[in-house]
Amino acid sequence: MTRAVIPAAIRVAALYRFARFDDPVAVRDRLETVAKAAGIRGTLLIAAEGINGTIAGTNEGIDTVLAAIRALPGCADLTPKFAEAATMPFHRLKVRLKREIVTMGVADIDPLTEVGTYVAPADWNALVDDPDTVVIDTRNDYEVAVGSFAGAVDPGTASFRDFPAWFNAHRDELAGKRVAMFCTGGIRCEKATAFLRREGVEDVFHLDGGILRYLEEMPTADSRWQGECFVFDERVAVGHGLTPGSHALCRGCRMPVSEADRASPLFVEGVSCPRCHAARDDTQRAGYAERHRQALLAEARGEAHVGRVQG
Repeated sequence: MTRAVIPAAIRVAALYRFARFDDPVAVRDRLETVAKAAGIRGTLLIAAEGINGTIAGTNEGIDTVLAAIRALPGCADLTPKFAEAATMPFHRLKVRLKREIVTMGVADIDPLTEVGTYVAPADWNALVDDPDTVVIDTRNDYEVAVGSFAGAVDPGTASFRDFPAWFNAHRDELAGKRVAMFCTGGIRCEKATAFLRREGVEDVFHLDGGILRYLEEMPTADSRWQGECFVFDERVAVGHGLTPGSHALCRGCRMPVSEADRASPLFVEGVSCPRCHAARDDTQRAGYAERHRQALLAEARGEAHVGRVQG
């Protein structure tokens, strides 16, 4: 097993950009070559509609990859969200081709031609404080459980693919209303607001830069955010100022686990949590326990372990 090479200072960049790539394969191959040479880890998703992902590495490595992305058609003004990590949040690099960079499953949704009105974090509070605004969290149910804006509607969706069905079931409730939508970094809202506008909802807004930009820029004392924000890497969740949150990751079901859940007798480090304990049999739990034991041994040797790190 090879030893993990961890940079002294790890920079995390979350990014997305809707753009038109005539040759997604060539884009994938180019970015994979650049990212590997720069020692970057994380995931980049490439589709004809653009790019989405989160990557981590040294400042120099991240800057190299971002320069390559900004050289792509329509990506010159790419504005990632940055954070620092104490340990490398990804095990490997993945640069993958996809049909969509965020999967809604609805044909002909094009955020480049029609999208909701962007609202800067500084202006978000006034919008959501207005009683005539319907605020909708477009994220999945397990993300909403970690934290959300006060008073936001939780669609209870297990996947972003479920959002169009939720809208259709609540279409009449939103007719003629002002709708404000938000998500982690902004990408799901780009599609969700484009979808609502196509479906005839005209007064649609979304949080520019998503929750992450809001938490980065909004003073805690003025914030309407409650809880933490789930992120898709080993940080698990972040709070205001994008500081590390209190949630951990269940190694059995890969879901976030709160401090209260970790106090439950159903939580076993590296094995299970209250959410998944009943869904696993003794053989599965024994396998998870052995994987966790091997991960701890690898960590003690200063080595990376596939079963330990998400991504």
